[in-house]
Amino acid sequence: MDLIKGIVYRSTGSWYTVKSDQGKFFEARIKGKFRNKDIKTTNPIAVGDLVSFSIKEDGKGWIEEIHPRKNYMIRKSVNLSKEAHIIGSNIDLCVLVVTVSNPVTSTGFIDRFTVTAGAYDIPILLVFNKLDIYGLEDKQLLEEYIAVYEKAGYDCLVTSAAKNIAVDKLKNKLESKTVLFSGHSGAGKSSLINAMNPSLDLPTGELSEAHLKGKHTTTFAEMFDLSSTIRLIDTPGIKGFGLIDLEKHELAQFFPEMFALSSNCKFNNCVHINEPGCAVLEALNNGEIADFRYQSYFSMYNDDTQETYRALNY
Repeated sequence: MDLIKGIVYRSTGSWYTVKSDQGKFFEARIKGKFRNKDIKTTNPIAVGDLVSFSIKEDGKGWIEEIHPRKNYMIRKSVNLSKEAHIIGSNIDLCVLVVTVSNPVTSTGFIDRFTVTAGAYDIPILLVFNKLDIYGLEDKQLLEEYIAVYEKAGYDCLVTSAAKNIAVDKLKNKLESKTVLFSGHSGAGKSSLINAMNPSLDLPTGELSEAHLKGKHTTTFAEMFDLSSTIRLIDTPGIKGFGLIDLEKHELAQFFPEMFALSSNCKFNNCVHINEPGCAVLEALNNGEIADFRYQSYFSMYNDDTQETYRALNY
């Protein structure tokens, strides 16, 4: 039987929606052999995977082969018997939608996201959304964050889905890419997607007044054709990231402003905690590195092993 190639657009657990190379969608299940492999994730198949599948008489598909991934993004699993959950694969750009208030996106979360994406060499775009609702203090904080992250080498964009600010500019940055769209619930991911393509009409959630947190409107990762040239993976609101495939001595590589200074450290194995002659600590004391970025690094470095995932094989 001839196999058909396609891309996984949606996963709801036991069923997957696959778009064939010819542009037709099929509902497919996974062959049992994948479940028996020693896979250390909750999902053997992820949205964005390139697969080969066969068609049964009833028109449903059987996924027979998962092709090698060029990369993936993962998060800590809620299933403690597994180490990680892949939220998307074969990604050209990771977009993190950030809000400085209503709700607050912590810099610790931003930094864990950028480290995770950086570990797989996936370009990152930080989108600071909801400009229209910010007061003076929020705007000052926004300017501080953008100055720090742009100095570190990250691409930043300020948007408002509600007021259509910089929406076209955002869409232009996604051109001809498969994009992972992520962020906390309530940050406005779905609103931005709708602003870029109103025909998708994704459900959006109001903020909970009690906790200023977003109600979950996306319950599973799903890929959309934002245009004929843009594939977008919309993810559930993500609360946190574990660190993947990283040894402690590698961590500073993924803080670009720190890594750029590390060659000036007295010791070539300096980990920038309390070593003498550390160029990173000197820059921190001189205000050349933001305190919150170093605190993120220090926190990640001191994660215990249960929170830090290492050397997973996919």
